[in-house]
Amino acid sequence: MRVAVLNDIHGNLPALNAVLSEVAAAGVDQIVVGGDVLPGPMPYETLSRLFTLDLPIHFLYGNGEVAVLEWRQGRKPGSVPEQYQSTIAWNAKQLSPEDEQTLRGWPLTVRLTVDGLGATLFCHATPQNENDIFTRLTPEGRLLPLFADLGVAVVVCGHSHMQFDRTVGTARVVNAGSVGMPYGHSEADWLILGPGVEFRRTRYDFNGAIERIRASGCPNAEDLFVETILHPPDETLMTDSYEKVALGRRPTSAA
Repeated sequence: MRVAVLNDIHGNLPALNAVLSEVAAAGVDQIVVGGDVLPGPMPYETLSRLFTLDLPIHFLYGNGEVAVLEWRQGRKPGSVPEQYQSTIAWNAKQLSPEDEQTLRGWPLTVRLTVDGLGATLFCHATPQNENDIFTRLTPEGRLLPLFADLGVAVVVCGHSHMQFDRTVGTARVVNAGSVGMPYGHSEADWLILGPGVEFRRTRYDFNGAIERIRASGCPNAEDLFVETILHPPDETLMTDSYEKVALGRRPTSAA
């Protein structure tokens, strides 16, 4: 079995459509969507597009879905900065009751057997939760407790919006990157698994996407989504920034 992995779409429907065209041409057997379909500027349209795919598809929840579902329950998600709460609230209002019920049924992890790779576990951040941050530079010793005794050869994650391929103990840990908001460039990142690990990068109509994002009515669309397409955050700077808080680490005083 060959699998396409699409993570961190963030409601960027034009990016998703471009990737799905390549997924169809690649002849994969199944798709894994590894969390953070939401929030984004086209949440309803993006979910609808995914829900109508002909291929078997596995969904996982990410921290984005958790935040949006908290708003649906009338609670402000504590993990979201105040200036972006309106974006989460707007996304929550775009969901139908049926969409909400569907999202609540998504699991934290999925396990599949992939050609050439064997037993593979898919998660959003880490196998334990949807929030842990780690990068290609995080020391292996701090990651071993999270990736030991999983009974799989490969773990595929997302969350940090940057692709990488590294080893933790006996597990190969691969980050699929982000379809809708990649760091370091503007093209859509995704993966094909089987028989190896194939990192893919798909170009799409950036100008057309920006027009649709600006017309969406999503609060903070310019700062959050348009700016990321026009001026993607530098990958090295984002890696260094994430390393300061990786797996609960806090910056130490310079004194």
